[in-house]
Amino acid sequence: MDPLKKDLTDPQMMRVFKVFERLRLMDREMPAQLVSALFYIASHNPCHKQALEDELGLAVSSASRLTDWLSPNHRLKKPGLGLIEKYDDPANRRRTLLKLTPKGVSLVKQLKEDLYGDSNQDLGTGT
Repeated sequence: MDPLKKDLTDPQMMRVFKVFERLRLMDREMPAQLVSALFYIASHNPCHKQALEDELGLAVSSASRLTDWLSPNHRLKKPGLGLIEKYDDPANRRRTLLKLTPKGVSLVKQLKEDLYGDSNQDLGTGT
């Protein structure tokens, strides 16, 4: 067998691969936890940070680190990805709400197009 065989055998998995490659363009070493956090926020937009922690089984510090990375201001004094914004919940200022930014909404739309092909298809995602 030719070691450079590149025949596509599973088009659906190729779509998933394209999604991950699009994400890796933003940060070549993006950890799986960061991807999970982004996908959770995108599927519950907006959501409480505590809900993210509960659903993903994250410590408060881990969720803070991940949401800082996804926001415009990374905690390591470098730019974050700018995909979400964090703000106080007006109903309970002790809680933080997480919401996709326009850049985040655009990325999610591109990811859906990579997965499903049709940008006008809703598929029950609320967008």
